Amino acid sequence: MPGLLISQNCISQVHLVIGTTALSLTRVAKSLECGADVILIAPSFPEPTQTLAVWETEVRAKQTQHSNFRWIQREFQEDDLISLGRDEVDNIVDTVFVALHSTSPLGPQISALCKRLRIPVNVADSPGLSTFTLLSTHTDGPLQIGVTTSGQGCRLASRIRREIVSSLPRDVARACNKVGELKRKIEEDDAKDLERSSSALDSQYHDVGQNDDDAVQSHKFNELVLEEERDLEKSRDLKKKQRIRWLSQVVEYYPFFQLATLSIEDLSSQYRQGSGFSTNGSQSFNKKGSVALVGSGPGAPGLLTTSALAAITTADLVLADKLVPAGVLDLIPRHVEIFIAKKFPGNAEAAQEELLNMGISALKEGKSVVRLKQGDPYIFGRGAEEYIFFSKHGYRPTVIPGITSALSGPLLAAISPTHREIADQVLICTGTGRRGAMPAVPEFVESRTTIFLMALHRLGDVTVWLRDGGWRMDVPCAIIERASCPDQRVIRTTLAHVAEAFEAAGSRPPGILVVGRSCAVIEQIPDGQTWVIDEGCTLH
Repeated sequence: MPGLLISQNCISQVHLVIGTTALSLTRVAKSLECGADVILIAPSFPEPTQTLAVWETEVRAKQTQHSNFRWIQREFQEDDLISLGRDEVDNIVDTVFVALHSTSPLGPQISALCKRLRIPVNVADSPGLSTFTLLSTHTDGPLQIGVTTSGQGCRLASRIRREIVSSLPRDVARACNKVGELKRKIEEDDAKDLERSSSALDSQYHDVGQNDDDAVQSHKFNELVLEEERDLEKSRDLKKKQRIRWLSQVVEYYPFFQLATLSIEDLSSQYRQGSGFSTNGSQSFNKKGSVALVGSGPGAPGLLTTSALAAITTADLVLADKLVPAGVLDLIPRHVEIFIAKKFPGNAEAAQEELLNMGISALKEGKSVVRLKQGDPYIFGRGAEEYIFFSKHGYRPTVIPGITSALSGPLLAAISPTHREIADQVLICTGTGRRGAMPAVPEFVESRTTIFLMALHRLGDVTVWLRDGGWRMDVPCAIIERASCPDQRVIRTTLAHVAEAFEAAGSRPPGILVVGRSCAVIEQIPDGQTWVIDEGCTLH
């Protein structure tokens, strides 16, 4: 039968942990996290095994780190249960964790003693000997989530907990903190009125159990707070009724991002004004804008993730790079405003600043903004810089990964970046540093495939840079342009001839340079030719 799940205040309680096992260390750590005074009872071995030596080292480290942790180096004694506890409870310990091997006869003995003394006890791997079980828990600030299968499978409980946690709204812990702040603020503001209120009126306007997480919601939860009630200065209790019900509705109807990002001053101002809620639970708070950094993939619309597609089709404003292909931009609905960054050599910084300022202006208007970037937002783009920028302005972005051309481009060009006995590592580099500077030359490794982004516009300099850095010039390489698009082009050659081949073929940006023996595993250059060009891609 399912047990009663509770969250216990363990501060200053005495938790007794018994056993010389890895589990005993886990029990000690968890109790210390909860603020309990922890006593470990376990013998010290004069000649410990390597495993026991590690265990003892960890125990002594905890002694150093925590003043509320004590190790008694001996076997368990029955009197420990009634002599090591707090004075205010006649020295009886508050909780016992038996972390011994399941074959130990001490488990049933300690369990029976604890049950007789009504001390909560948990015996490892023995639900029948335990008066309580431990949950698979997730902790994020004030939020705690616990899952139990009532002894049917701890690993299953862990998986269920992971599934629940993965579906939690973002910023849910911050929302908990904000609601707590607001609740305390209301209580502080109403303190004087509460002192003067009659007990009858107090019970009328406050739900029983309102401080419990499982409190039943009142049937009057959605009752309209009338305008005239707000102006009745003569009735302090009606004012209090308004504020408490307003807080309940805020918790129920505000989206989590609103609860997490609104300042306590904004919330306090709204509840004083009594604004925004009606019988159907709708609210009239100003909508806060949202921003997403979205990767558009290498080019083919079919390589957009479903999350990216959902973002660009539901946005109010899309701020795109000039490299985002037309096929992807064509998927954006006509009613969505699109702005393409005006980036060209010498104007990149100014164009970036213009783009970001447009985003902030739209966010202040409550709009949904998508910053659409070619490839993946964080692979040699400004994704992290933009994340920091928007966060500093109070808008923490959602980041939607994109398929980077650095890895999908070679695949679409019949190049396997890793191949047994040929290439056991991949390095992604840039050919252009900040403000056009030449980055540090990577070391040449025979078994490595090196992929250069933003290098084709200065390909001649890059090849000289690599040659002077000790690279072999006969190593195979390939230029892959407009990867995944119908007009994809692949130039296969070697480092010695790549600049010449590229100059002869002309530029078709965007493109990448792939260097390594892996470039010649599937497709080879015919004898007598210095380069070969493949046109087109069936994927779109």
